[in-house]
Amino acid sequence: MKVAAIQMVSAVAREANLARAHDLLAEAAAADAELAVLPEYFCMMGRRDTDKLALRENADAGTVQSFLADAAREFGLWIVGGTLPIETDDELHVFNSSLVYGPEGQRVARYDKIHLFSFDNGRERYDEARVIAPGTQPVCFDLPSRDGHRWRIGLSVCYDLRFPELYLALARDGAELLLVPSAFTHPTGAAHWEVLLRARAIENLAWVVAPAQGGTHENGRRTWGQSMVVDPWGNVVAQQASEEGVVAFELDLARLESARSQLPALGHAVIRA
Repeated sequence: MKVAAIQMVSAVAREANLARAHDLLAEAAAADAELAVLPEYFCMMGRRDTDKLALRENADAGTVQSFLADAAREFGLWIVGGTLPIETDDELHVFNSSLVYGPEGQRVARYDKIHLFSFDNGRERYDEARVIAPGTQPVCFDLPSRDGHRWRIGLSVCYDLRFPELYLALARDGAELLLVPSAFTHPTGAAHWEVLLRARAIENLAWVVAPAQGGTHENGRRTWGQSMVVDPWGNVVAQQASEEGVVAFELDLARLESARSQLPALGHAVIRA
């Protein structure tokens, strides 16, 4: 199955971001991708954390959700919509939700980001919990690919990457491919992004696809980028350092089966959370 990790440098205005996402999804479709994954916050990078509240959508409908459904139908793609703000019962918080659409425009999965980023190095400060409510449940979905295999795909978002127990839960639920749409800061990305992605692939003997925000944004934030595909042995097989682009790669089921056969570590776990 050919996948596409889409790297963006999202701006403040939602409509401009959706237009750029549409162009990049068209590139993914032209590259014969079957699954395209957009980065975290693909639809907006606000000037303030609270800007998310103004663009929140209800659980079943909204501008961004309609865009994703329409694009999936237009391009005949499976699309994972990085994240978008979905309303909660609390007017001061939203979920940071990753939504999955099939090629007929049907929504097939929703994952609410569980782990909320907090960082302060004296120059940059972030606290997602100010406006984001955490999700509670790991989520997988099935994608019946043109290659004849039904891929089991686990969802995660950005800061989740630091919590291996989430990915172990996804692997125990059968995940063969782990998705990590992200917007890593430049300092944390430079230090930890690649090594964490490779670790999650190695620990779970799974493919990892990680689309990212990658550049200097209109709001002044600088994200790390380096969208990549990692194979089940921990090798980086495709990547883009920075700026917008599409990282496309053909996932090989045999490579996953070989890794899990040679090293059946998933069946050796003794301590279970």
